[in-house]
Amino acid sequence: MTDETPRRQGCLIIIGGHEDRDPKGERAILREVARRIRGGKLVLATVASHQPEGYFDEYQKAFEDLDIGELVELYVEERSQAGDRDKLNVLDDAAGVFFSGGDQLRITSQIGDTGIEAKVRRIYERGGVVAGTSAGASVMSETMLIKGSSRETHRIGDLHMAPGMGLVRDVIIDQHFAERGRFGRLIGAVAHNPRVLGMGIDEDTAAVVEGDRFHVIGSGAVYVVDGSDVTYCNVAEARAECALSMHDVRVHVLSNGDGFDLKARRPMPPRR
Repeated sequence: MTDETPRRQGCLIIIGGHEDRDPKGERAILREVARRIRGGKLVLATVASHQPEGYFDEYQKAFEDLDIGELVELYVEERSQAGDRDKLNVLDDAAGVFFSGGDQLRITSQIGDTGIEAKVRRIYERGGVVAGTSAGASVMSETMLIKGSSRETHRIGDLHMAPGMGLVRDVIIDQHFAERGRFGRLIGAVAHNPRVLGMGIDEDTAAVVEGDRFHVIGSGAVYVVDGSDVTYCNVAEARAECALSMHDVRVHVLSNGDGFDLKARRPMPPRR
């Protein structure tokens, strides 16, 4: 089947959380955001947080010497505000949008199918940057993980997912990956639909997605779980409390400079 959707020209920077924001640190991921903004306006969308106080000040200090032209905050307390002209105007002339952490359901429930979401998509489709950390990373995919146990073997009934923004297709994203022991739940998400690649992103690590490919930056790793060659899975037959069983799963572990072709489902030579 041919995908007739116009090819998007923008860049996604999908961050596993806790990226280096120390003004005295290397800030490799924030530097990449700033480099791609090219001195333009960056909108910090703190929508995922129930209490956004402090986020803007912290990011303002982190970006202060990184040649961001202007950093402005966008927060929506209630969905009814997502159509307000003053909220929409914040996105005018923006070169990029950065979704901070919190609760990914707040992002989709407050701005999904609103003028704000439409403007974010237009920024991306005209070549802009959309970055997201933690909850802001999970929301990038068509289907997002919202709940599931960490640090233990996945139980078939212990997984909750919801529609995301769908900026990257055929991928489901988990964050704080190694730090919170989320390998089991990402495997469980792939078991539900092996057409979808699982992408687990460590803290202070990002997948920089352009077209059908991404490369890794940061201090940790990105794990890609591919279930396309699975020969057996008990997710449809076993009881909800049973442990997941799945055979012939392929896993790729990618670190700084490594690349991945999402369409071919294959790693690419490192960019050192």
